[in-house]
Amino acid sequence: MEKILRQAYDPEQFRKDGYALVDLLADHLARTSAKQEVASNGQMEQALPWIAPEESLAFWQKDKQTADASPATFFEQVLAQSVQLHNPHYMGHQISPPVPVSALAGFLGDFINNGMGVYEMGMASSTLERVVVTELAKAIGFGEQADGVLTSGGTLGNLTALLTARRLKAKSDVWNEGGNQQLALMVSEQAHYCVDRAVRIMGWGAEGIIKVPCNDRFEMRTDLLEHYYQEATASGKQVIAVVGSACSTSTGSFDDLSAIAAFCKEHALWFHVDGAHGGATVYSEKYRHLVKGIELADSVVVDFHKMLMTPSITTALVYCKGLDSYQTFSQEAQYLWAKNESPEWYNLAKRTFECTKLLLSVRVYSIMRTHGTALFDAFVSTCYDLGKTLAGLVIARANFSLLTPPACNIVCFRYEKEGVDLNALNERIREQLKVEGTYYIVQTKIKGETWLRTTLTNPFTEVRHLEGLLDRIEEVVLEIDTADCKSAGPH
Repeated sequence: MEKILRQAYDPEQFRKDGYALVDLLADHLARTSAKQEVASNGQMEQALPWIAPEESLAFWQKDKQTADASPATFFEQVLAQSVQLHNPHYMGHQISPPVPVSALAGFLGDFINNGMGVYEMGMASSTLERVVVTELAKAIGFGEQADGVLTSGGTLGNLTALLTARRLKAKSDVWNEGGNQQLALMVSEQAHYCVDRAVRIMGWGAEGIIKVPCNDRFEMRTDLLEHYYQEATASGKQVIAVVGSACSTSTGSFDDLSAIAAFCKEHALWFHVDGAHGGATVYSEKYRHLVKGIELADSVVVDFHKMLMTPSITTALVYCKGLDSYQTFSQEAQYLWAKNESPEWYNLAKRTFECTKLLLSVRVYSIMRTHGTALFDAFVSTCYDLGKTLAGLVIARANFSLLTPPACNIVCFRYEKEGVDLNALNERIREQLKVEGTYYIVQTKIKGETWLRTTLTNPFTEVRHLEGLLDRIEEVVLEIDTADCKSAGPH
């Protein structure tokens, strides 16, 4: 028994395996970022090395039975079957290629494995969390009283913020006493589904989310807020919050945060900004105007892993008034902390769902310390510029249609052809691109229509890569059989 344990913790074997892994990833980074789109076999490098679920399962079930216990072989196999975020042809979901120093910090965090729900279990990371959150609060425009936490994802961050709103704005103490009053919040019809999910988790049901229509740019029509608020109040609901999208997931549209802030102030409502994707814009001098009014929010969520080059899942929840964050989960846990009523910023489990917390702050702080927040500005601005570039290329091509001029790096477009079902056609295009894997994009549904959707999160993507994507789409249309895409009516 002792022998197998000592082998598992052998420092020299760890050193050997660690060097091999870093070499593997460094070679991968060099290959994907050195303008080399053609692999050694003469084929285009894949952004998505697609493998069907059942085939993948069979592969790993067989691998489990192999006599080769080499970690290096395993690491190579995982890399070969994973999405290549560092490939300039990656234009899929909202997640950025992590900057190497942050990935190393994540490795460090995994190795030391400090739980950090309480200070004594993560002294460095607990303190760094305060430094990171304070830095972000300053960038948002909050004052010295601001504070917050890092947590595991925007969904959890948004839910936590709305639980705080419930605690501070509901007429009854739902946290301690329960309640049957119909609470509600207002949000754009284009908001991320996690807001709807949060409402249902809190027990408000479908009636608890009031979806405000959008304009033709898919921004919340703030001129309708008063109407929907009065209608909800008249029906017996207590509206306690409005959630502004910065930006919406499908279209990348930014709500008018200043107008929402003014409305919330007038009616004493909680103003929360879901800035999971677009909140990073606070670091961009060029695009900061998109989130004008964010500094007036009561709470803001920002995902560092979406647009700030940090490994998943790293999310900040920042409160304008830091003391508000201690109201969310007020309960006794004497084995963790001595004084339940004391703020104790360093005991983070008081303010988050997690008791055991990942060392998220180490990932973010490593970037700030090594490169400075100027790197955040460069990354956000470059990727947003790419969005505008792609939109221009789409407009210039026949048979391509742009959904709306992009505000950021999310661009929705589709291919149009006479006499076919455009939804079916674009779904076929997306499926073909997915299977061949050279370019990775996704699709979305907007008012019943299928649109191809790109999120440009690789700062080394160039015009030629964008042109290549559009070229390939045109080729796919010629290759596929459109007989099963015959028009079933206008779309």
